[in-house]
Amino acid sequence: MKSPIIESKYSDPSWLSHLGSPVADRVLAWEQTQADALLGDVFGYHALQIGWPALQSLRSNRMPHRWTVGTEFETHRLSDAHQTATIPDFDVCFDSRAWPWSADSLDLVVLPHALERSADPHACLREVERVLIPEGQVLITGLNPMSFWGWQYERVHCKTPNASGLKGGLIGYRRLRDWLRLLGFEVQISRFAGWTPALTSERWMRRFHALEVLGPRWWPILGGVYLILATKRVPGGRLLDARRWRAVRSPAVAAVPLARSDSPIGRQTAPKDIS
Repeated sequence: MKSPIIESKYSDPSWLSHLGSPVADRVLAWEQTQADALLGDVFGYHALQIGWPALQSLRSNRMPHRWTVGTEFETHRLSDAHQTATIPDFDVCFDSRAWPWSADSLDLVVLPHALERSADPHACLREVERVLIPEGQVLITGLNPMSFWGWQYERVHCKTPNASGLKGGLIGYRRLRDWLRLLGFEVQISRFAGWTPALTSERWMRRFHALEVLGPRWWPILGGVYLILATKRVPGGRLLDARRWRAVRSPAVAAVPLARSDSPIGRQTAPKDIS
């Protein structure tokens, strides 16, 4: 029996429907389990999830202010919602390249497959770095292009680029780590899942269950979906002790050359009066 989360009307979005319903259900179930385990003890005041309301990544978190927001790649969901008279669980909608929050205002940001669907993933990631407080955390999930799932997704995207929600292309795991390091993030946790081929039948995917057992040990980086939990690091000041501070020479003690003059510099004696 499937869980209530997987039976949500957003459990099989268009950007994952090309991989088949079994893959979409596995991705959602795995990411929900990871989010519950990793984000339950993240403390702060303000947490944010970008897109994909079926994934309730903040349900185990105890921050007082938690939002699920929609972006430009969720507009097709908004149009479908108006036609079916059902409104998605979005607290606010904005452009992923320009966030309405001020700098250093959020404690936690969750990006479930948001960078690969954004029109400008670099700008989106820069906004994440801007709005996070120092030591704030970001959780990112994405499809791995070096996997069966990523290969099939990109193959379908090349045939029908307008039909899928993919904008900038899949982002590799190592490439994303480099982006995070350039922005001052420190990667804390990296995990992979999904080594079976992307099939349309759950019964046939179970026949390749041996790959799910051998994959984490022999080729972990070839998993179909990856997860990265990173922390924003801000370099602080460094105090110098008194001894090292006094050892620094001041440029004011350097000798300054004097201009030449024909007049004597020494002390002159006044002529005596002769009476």
